[in-house]
Amino acid sequence: MPLFFRKRKPSEDSQKRLEYQLCRCKEAGADDILDISACELSEVPSSAFSICKVLQKKVLILHNNELRSFLPKGCDISTLATLKVLDLHENKLTSLPEDIGKLASLQILNMEKNQLKALPESIGDLRLLQTLILKGNGLSELPSSVGSLSSLRTLDLSDNNIVQLPKALVYIRTLESFTLDAAMMSYPPASVCTEGTESIQRFLCTELGEEYCPPSQYLLPVLENECGKQNSDCVDGLEEAWQTKFSDYEKRKKQQAKLAFEWHLEEKKKEHTQLILMNTSRKENILHSVRQEQERLEMGVSQQQRAQEAERLLVLEKVRQAEDGISSRISNMLMDKNRQKKSAEFLQAMEEDRIRMEHLTAITQEEANSLRRKEVAVAMQKMLSDGCAMNLLQEASDFRRRSLVSEAYRSMENMDRKFDKMLSLQVLDKSKAIAHILQEEEMQKAAFQALQLQKDAVHGYIRNEIKLIEGELMQLTRLEIKRRNLDAENLQEVLVEQRTALSDLLQQLLKQRDQREQELRQVLAEMERKSESNQQNYWMIQYQRLLDAKPLSLRMQEAGVQKELVNLICKLSAQHYLPILAHHRVTTEALRHMTTSDLKKIGINEIGIQTALLNWALQRYPEGACKAVQQDEEAEVAPTAPSPSPPQSLPSNSAFQIPSPPLTPGTPVTPSAPSPVEGPGSSECVVCMETGSQVIFLPCGHVCCCEVCSGALQNCPLCRSNISQRVRLYHS
Repeated sequence: MPLFFRKRKPSEDSQKRLEYQLCRCKEAGADDILDISACELSEVPSSAFSICKVLQKKVLILHNNELRSFLPKGCDISTLATLKVLDLHENKLTSLPEDIGKLASLQILNMEKNQLKALPESIGDLRLLQTLILKGNGLSELPSSVGSLSSLRTLDLSDNNIVQLPKALVYIRTLESFTLDAAMMSYPPASVCTEGTESIQRFLCTELGEEYCPPSQYLLPVLENECGKQNSDCVDGLEEAWQTKFSDYEKRKKQQAKLAFEWHLEEKKKEHTQLILMNTSRKENILHSVRQEQERLEMGVSQQQRAQEAERLLVLEKVRQAEDGISSRISNMLMDKNRQKKSAEFLQAMEEDRIRMEHLTAITQEEANSLRRKEVAVAMQKMLSDGCAMNLLQEASDFRRRSLVSEAYRSMENMDRKFDKMLSLQVLDKSKAIAHILQEEEMQKAAFQALQLQKDAVHGYIRNEIKLIEGELMQLTRLEIKRRNLDAENLQEVLVEQRTALSDLLQQLLKQRDQREQELRQVLAEMERKSESNQQNYWMIQYQRLLDAKPLSLRMQEAGVQKELVNLICKLSAQHYLPILAHHRVTTEALRHMTTSDLKKIGINEIGIQTALLNWALQRYPEGACKAVQQDEEAEVAPTAPSPSPPQSLPSNSAFQIPSPPLTPGTPVTPSAPSPVEGPGSSECVVCMETGSQVIFLPCGHVCCCEVCSGALQNCPLCRSNISQRVRLYHS
């Protein structure tokens, strides 16, 4: 997408049409209409605003242009206060001015085939507006201030994205014609919208508890007001006719003087332009002659330079040839002299070498005889020393081997005695511990309570969710610290919203975990009251029974639920729905023919779980009834009431929903959070900067301190909020 747009210049015909229309509206006796349509305008000329203000124009027509904004810079919309008709259809407007309500006299507003996304709230100030055409735009909703258009008779909202109407439309009692896309409407329902304007108004009156009255009862005051204004204008015209004629004469006189001045000014501009053109042509002729003369001089100079360069190269070639001849002769003379000198030196060197070789040969013979005797003596000595050393090394190795074998034997005997002793002690301690456990009923009860907590599905589910949320809070804290270090504030608000939601969910889960533990303790107390006092090994029997209990997934398979469906439910963390599926005997084939409403009827209320089950069934059987599911979803969406606008969307990689955690095993929960970038423990303590972060501060949700540093803190070091609770993190 380009960053800069180049304005397209209007064609010559469009410019001529614009100038003609602007001049025509200034003529004496011109009507109250300013028509500058089809002029290829990208913005409204400021002169049009001044003309409407000075000449009190009542109709402004701007359709079939390229307008992107209605109000140019430096202009005030109050200058158009006298307008009664404003036609802006077939342009590229994306919004209306925020202060459009200042057009108090406006009766007709045509915005057909533009690119409007929303209407300003001030549009409700147009009390005299009777016709509002908004066809062919991108509107998704109407402001509530539309209900203040007390004189509106015609409203066209077709070819837009509007699916809900504001209830304030019920206060427009004069509405006679209302056009909209009835098939797309969800509020009022499509069946009501297809019946017409009266049906829609009756429906809205019923919703607000108002009494419906036909528009004819409210149109009479509006029409009388218009007629009264016309009659009063006629009476005033008869009484003040001479004043009107005089003022018209003065206006014509001023307009004629203004036109004469403008014509004279235009003539002056033309003369000035001609003088400038003549001066420019004279300058161009002089520059052309000077340029030709300069080119001729440069050509002559270049020819002279080429001739001189050729002569210089010829002289240099001759000098080089002479130098080569002289240097060759000198080199030949030097070679002859060197050859003679080298021959004499060679003969003298040969004689000296002969004498030196004779001396060297005699000395080498004597040294060779003495050197051989030394070598023999050294070899004999080495042989004797090597044999003695070998004997010593062999004796030493034998002694060392014998000592190592004896030491190893003794150490093995000691180790065997120690191992037997430890084994006997371990068997004795194990038998004592088993006997002690069998005798101590409180210890058996504590073991049963620990196993009960471990086997409890709801408690385990809450523990897993707490671990997930702790990991996500650590990742969000690490991302927030990185963004602060990098001075990146573009997604800081999104991270704060996510961290707040996760911390709230963590607090709820902690409360639910404590509540579940309290419920299990109550069950334990109830079991203790119901147990017989004289029964032996009561808690041992309960412990063994809990150990022998089959997992929920295995029991569901035995009850008839398919294994693949059980695995899918476990993967979605929705084990609390397995009893429902087993009770209704739901199979994959049955899921293929079911819809979201069917799943809701049997007790599966979470939309995410419903969608996952139906998609899984359709993937296993691609020929499934996709069309029936889509029709059912559309039927559920259509009659719903208008929901408030959703908050700002989050990035895809960090979008999540915060459901209410379950209080009982039947309550659904589908927590989700941003995917972690790094594993837990990757951030370090912001206080000591040595150990990893180990404590979660609530209610802010930051994970930024170790256990030692967090004890002395009263406020969070990142957001400076008060710390009401600390949660210790334990990483596996």
